[in-house]
Amino acid sequence: MDYLNFEQPIADLEEKIAQIDAGEATVEAAEELRSLNKQMTELTREIYGKLTPWETVQVARHKDRPHTTDYLSLVFDEFVELHGDKLFGDDRAIRVGFATLDRIKVMVLGHQKGRTFKDRTENFFGCAHPEGYRKAMAKMRMAEKYGLPVVCFIDTPGAYPGIGAEERGQAQVIAENMYEMSRLETPVICVVIGEGGSGGALGIGVGDRVAVLEHAYYSVISPEGCAGILWKGAEHAEKAATALKFTSNNLLEMGIVDDVIKEPLGGAHRDHHGMASRMKSYLKKNLRELIEVPTEELIDHRYARFRKIGVFDETGQSA
Repeated sequence: MDYLNFEQPIADLEEKIAQIDAGEATVEAAEELRSLNKQMTELTREIYGKLTPWETVQVARHKDRPHTTDYLSLVFDEFVELHGDKLFGDDRAIRVGFATLDRIKVMVLGHQKGRTFKDRTENFFGCAHPEGYRKAMAKMRMAEKYGLPVVCFIDTPGAYPGIGAEERGQAQVIAENMYEMSRLETPVICVVIGEGGSGGALGIGVGDRVAVLEHAYYSVISPEGCAGILWKGAEHAEKAATALKFTSNNLLEMGIVDDVIKEPLGGAHRDHHGMASRMKSYLKKNLRELIEVPTEELIDHRYARFRKIGVFDETGQSA
């Protein structure tokens, strides 16, 4: 287990528990283990109950955090991957395919960062190119054709910023995706599972329900990018994280997301199966609700939902 800086007290306590557990099994040792495990639970709850925005970013980026492929194997009963945009290539930063969730057939897509350095390099660290967004949109249209709901997992620091991506229409394809997703005649659920960065997130982020995991973030720009623009240096990223108001509580309060999905104690990276169980329950509940909504009403509500974001009254309070 890799520990973040603010998790050091947890690491120290876990090391102590491991030492006692490896020792002689006595009544006194068992009693001390019970006491230490109780302390561990209370300490973890206390630390994770008051994370700063910058600490939230570190948790959202944790290398052991569940990725799209983890949810595909733990949440869905089967998955058949689809490839390519029929124009340029197959972007591995976005995975998409048919899946089944308790007999509900769906189209699932999401950003994929990768675990090893080799995987991360092949996936461009979750930063998709235009062909990735075109692939996603083509498969969403296929889902619409066959009446399948769409589930999107968002986990990217942003769209790939390279020259080739710009030459192939990065900004335009993201804008087209947002427009086309707003008109899809099928239910769409979007969940921010880690990082939700800028247009890279919005390219697959227009849905009837938009949720965020408790320790994920959703922002117009990364803290480092914001710090570079406003304070001319990435060393001010912690200050930028606070200013951006992008944590789950901020997002829910401002109406940018509809729901916050609670994570297991200590974060999703500590319990993949526990997080997958909560994700499955959320998706099943909302899919069953959305499937019953008439198509015209579904699209009208989706449009209205996004139109109201960012509206303020004269007192400066969110309308």
